[in-house]
Amino acid sequence: MERETPRTDTTSVTIEPMRRRHLRGVLRIEQSVNPRPWSLSLFSSELRYRDSRVYVVARSGTRLVGFAGLMLVAGDGHITNVGVDAEHRRRAVATRLVLELARRALAEGAVALTLEVRVSNDAAQGLYRRFGFVPAGVRKAYYADTNEDALIMWANDIDTPEYRARLFEIEAALPPNHDGDDA
Repeated sequence: MERETPRTDTTSVTIEPMRRRHLRGVLRIEQSVNPRPWSLSLFSSELRYRDSRVYVVARSGTRLVGFAGLMLVAGDGHITNVGVDAEHRRRAVATRLVLELARRALAEGAVALTLEVRVSNDAAQGLYRRFGFVPAGVRKAYYADTNEDALIMWANDIDTPEYRARLFEIEAALPPNHDGDDA
């Protein structure tokens, strides 16, 4: 699959912690990207686990354009969910979100990251490979909506200088935010 050049626009993207006030926008995106979307109560519940969860949103101006979540367990960070508004795809929003999750995982002492992704989602797999994720197995019929398999991916040794350098390179390759804030 040929990789598209990220589109640019004149509005910056900022990343900030997810709050309850963001949930309407999060649900709008979640419902558009997932056949079996998470519910308001599930997101609300996740936000209560502040010691073991990290949820962030991406905003373009006043519009919420993406979100992502991370669960921390025994030195591992598990990326639980990433969603980007259809109008803002191919603009490095998901890259910025995963970059923030990786940094937060490191700050919390994680040594590895893991996730599941649909075997058919080549774009997401490409993104995760940039972050050092490699396939580690398959969960058969993981996605109940379609019985599609999930590819299990891991990025190990994220607590090394080499991985920090990888994150720096990913950030340096991002298109600039137009207000000078590369959050």
